[in-house]
Amino acid sequence: MGFSFCSFASGSSGNCYLVKTDNTALLVDAGISARRINAGLKFAEIGDDQLAAILITHEHSDHVRSLSSMMRQKANVEAFANEGTWKAIGIQPSSDRRRTFKTDEPFWVGDIKVKGFPVSHDAADPVGYSFYSEGKQISIITDTGIVGEDLVEEAKRADLLILEANHDVDMLKIGRYPWFLKQRILGDRGHLSNETAARLLVRLLSEEKKERRILLAHLSRENNFPEMAYQTVKNILEEEEYYIGRHVELQTILRDEFSPVFLV
Repeated sequence: MGFSFCSFASGSSGNCYLVKTDNTALLVDAGISARRINAGLKFAEIGDDQLAAILITHEHSDHVRSLSSMMRQKANVEAFANEGTWKAIGIQPSSDRRRTFKTDEPFWVGDIKVKGFPVSHDAADPVGYSFYSEGKQISIITDTGIVGEDLVEEAKRADLLILEANHDVDMLKIGRYPWFLKQRILGDRGHLSNETAARLLVRLLSEEKKERRILLAHLSRENNFPEMAYQTVKNILEEEEYYIGRHVELQTILRDEFSPVFLV
């Protein structure tokens, strides 16, 4: 089936993604129940002999909830994080299957090349990930409050980009969250809004002409909904004369549902 991606869950209540080739499968985060993760693996037709690793973006519970359970269940799976994240997680897998990488230094998991790159979030040492196979790139950029030049460079070459569109700013401002939480989400170490995601896409489309698919991800349950995220991004793209289906493919990942398996 080649190089592909599937979301098992994406949002503030839990995150888990699958990246796979014909020979290797890996998970990005384990922030939902182990039962749900195993159901996702079954849905994507991944056997225990294929699952090679769990890669952690950062230590928040919606990303590591079931890391220990999954490591107990999957005897051959390795867990990867950078040193700052391992220190912040606390309870960790046994050292013989715990792997530490240096941010921005590529490494291999089976036949998938992996690079963790820094993002701006209120965690110890958070990262996004890019994956490479047979000349194709999948990149995951979520849990970041800002998009600097390094993230732009990382995103522009992705054939499949999983991009945070966490909230609508107006919904967040008038919503029921306490003020300190609103400030956290809106801050430089918070989350990307629908509009910020759209502005990034405009820049990518203007600077790098290529076929690409964008999956809007990590939507807030309280301050966003899929139709709003999609329409906001679509409207801003069309204002700049970029059109879905002609210049880019755009879809939204639902928080609590398995996505289709997207082939890159």
